[in-house]
Amino acid sequence: MIDLRSLIAGGILLLAAGAASAQDATAPAEAPTTPPALPTVTATLSLTLDATSDIERRTVIYQCDNGEGFRVQYVNAAPNFLAIVPVEGETHIFVTTISGSGARYVSGPYEWWDSGDEATLRDLRSEEDAAPLATCLAAGNAP
Repeated sequence: MIDLRSLIAGGILLLAAGAASAQDATAPAEAPTTPPALPTVTATLSLTLDATSDIERRTVIYQCDNGEGFRVQYVNAAPNFLAIVPVEGETHIFVTTISGSGARYVSGPYEWWDSGDEATLRDLRSEEDAAPLATCLAAGNAP
């Protein structure tokens, strides 16, 4: 099986080497006044889950107290339960963990906790009594 990170890293090195050799072949004797632009790299990820039951995928639209709204995708594929949540402009994949009530998900330092129509997003690096990053209400399900 090919490791995706190794493949991307190898591609970046090849692009950088090709750009450097092309620049060497056409570069004047003087040093350039601006640094060369780095190549742009994009990647996609496909995740395959073997489930013991049907896989349910639903999208919920949330409206938050800070005036922002966003979509959260839930993927329920027992024994895996995921929430895909936008945090500070990036998409994070949250996984379920133990909770006293509702569904608690974590991704790195972030916690997404939903119970009924209410949900909170917290940065676990913050003080224990710190306000959540967002307190939200489900506005509806999206197709």
